[in-house]
Amino acid sequence: MPYLSPALNVMVAAARKAARPLIRDFGELENLQVSHKGPADFVSNADERTERILYEELTKARPGYGFLGEEGGFREGPDKTHRFIIDPIDGTTNFLHGVPIFAISIALEREGQLQSAVIYNPISDELYVAEKGHGAYLNDKRLRVAARKSLPETLMATGIPYMARGTDEERERSLAEVKAIVSRTSGIRRCGAASLDLAFTAAGRFDAFWERGLNPWDIAAGILLVREAGGLVTNLNGSSDPFSNGDVLATNETLHPQLMAILQNPFS
Repeated sequence: MPYLSPALNVMVAAARKAARPLIRDFGELENLQVSHKGPADFVSNADERTERILYEELTKARPGYGFLGEEGGFREGPDKTHRFIIDPIDGTTNFLHGVPIFAISIALEREGQLQSAVIYNPISDELYVAEKGHGAYLNDKRLRVAARKSLPETLMATGIPYMARGTDEERERSLAEVKAIVSRTSGIRRCGAASLDLAFTAAGRFDAFWERGLNPWDIAAGILLVREAGGLVTNLNGSSDPFSNGDVLATNETLHPQLMAILQNPFS
């Protein structure tokens, strides 16, 4: 059984409460897909409502804590040592198209250090939790990163900059990285939700995940999950702080230097 601190209990309860209307919304998307207006406004409203529920529930339980969220930005609280980092719907494009790969992501920092994490996919009812020093879990099952050491046996995950994000140069580099990695591995998956890519890496489903240009709310909870599952998470310069530039590489300690060498020079 996972260790659930009082703060982590609060985070789980908030995620589950915010998920209930999302599940109903997801069931409505099939009807909206065929309408002339389309579901974009509907999804935007769902995103904002989900963050509002999370903010209200977490503030009620921890009124002094600060917040960093995708929709609401940074909101400083009287307690300068704690902040929640939340992504109300990570994978909004998937949600928009009725693809059941999206998640609510919540992390708690104390004095700049990640302490607790929740990633919850409402459609699959998969709840990932982690507490610093107490391990990572999926629905009460302890997680460990995959132990594979040879790249040809591995399955990777990544994100690719899309039309509205990234420059032509960044997209060119991303495609070069994909080409370099896919030629050395069993394959690459692009799921469209970084929090779940990291959660799947923590669970050993993926052997590694890398992506550039992410925001703290995309990766905060997933970073703690992977680390508590025995994995190594850095940015693509090798620093232990992916928040510094939004680049992340998460894998086991054996594969990490092999992948870092490829990703730092993908055009060779």
